[in-house]
Amino acid sequence: MPTPNPSETLAPTPAAAVAEALAMPPAPKGEPAGERGGWRRGGAPGPGTPPGTHPARPTGRRFPDFLRRPERIPAPLFCLAAMFLVQLGIALSKPLFGPLGVSGTTFLRLGFAAVILLAVTRPRLRGRRPRDLAAAGLLGMASAGMTLLFAGAIDRLPMGTAATIEFLGPLAVALVFARRASHLVWALLAAGGVALLTLLGHGEGGSSLDPVGLAYAFGAAACYAAYILFTDKVGAAFQGFQGLAVSMTVGALTVAPFGLGQAWGGLTAPGASPLLLLLSVAGVSLLLPVIPYALEMTALRRMPQRVFSVLVSLEPAVSALVGLVVLGQLLGVPQLAGIGCVVAASVGATLTGRR
Repeated sequence: MPTPNPSETLAPTPAAAVAEALAMPPAPKGEPAGERGGWRRGGAPGPGTPPGTHPARPTGRRFPDFLRRPERIPAPLFCLAAMFLVQLGIALSKPLFGPLGVSGTTFLRLGFAAVILLAVTRPRLRGRRPRDLAAAGLLGMASAGMTLLFAGAIDRLPMGTAATIEFLGPLAVALVFARRASHLVWALLAAGGVALLTLLGHGEGGSSLDPVGLAYAFGAAACYAAYILFTDKVGAAFQGFQGLAVSMTVGALTVAPFGLGQAWGGLTAPGASPLLLLLSVAGVSLLLPVIPYALEMTALRRMPQRVFSVLVSLEPAVSALVGLVVLGQLLGVPQLAGIGCVVAASVGATLTGRR
């Protein structure tokens, strides 16, 4: 199938871009993004349309070049934007822990995300095999555990520290499935980074790291690993992001016993502004996960997954930067060195992995 001419491609509105990205299936591992013609934006002109024209091409007002031709935006920028939005959503969630509680905020955020994904993807469950539904349910429970435990971790630990420990989950999955003995080097480097974080790191005010927060972070890492494994199964069984919508709904229901009471108490507390709180949670839900997923899918359709994985390895460093800028969390030299070790281990494991 021929590739559409970028000059004949209409830049979608933000809502349409999100809806399109969420409806698209992710690129298989190792496949360069954009090589599967059915996923490309645009298409042939409709009946009766003169050759060489696009039926919906904007006329009159001239748009900026990057809006008229989004293909000119480098794909890595979409990936980096997604990472920053994820970490920004995490940072902006922390002030909501006071009025709504950790569990209450997590429940509302997952609930809003589930509603948005259900409305956009409209998953069909009729005729699904029980094993596929079970995989989506397990993915939802893993997602719920990862989200809730990580929220508990950042409530007690600096964001960069919590995100680096949580990132051990995907790094462990990559190392477990490695086929080279040299990957032991990356495992040892990651272990050294964790040692620097946990043994020499410090919390806010120079105090030692909260052991409960560390336990939450390691629990989130375990759930993250399960999340990755089940995502592969659900992605193969469901079209586009229908499986994600189902799993996100299960995740919200899983957190409900822990967070519904806290959320209700926070919304109905004397002096509370329930509408403002709900709007804040809804905004955070867009930052994490809806818009980042759309950006990541846009990036994956235009770049090899290996390059994407290397960029994602920078997430702990991005988390530390956002924590510094948004929350004023200044990390010490040992913590920065520990984050650097984990990032280097992830990049190394990705670049030297089996092709």
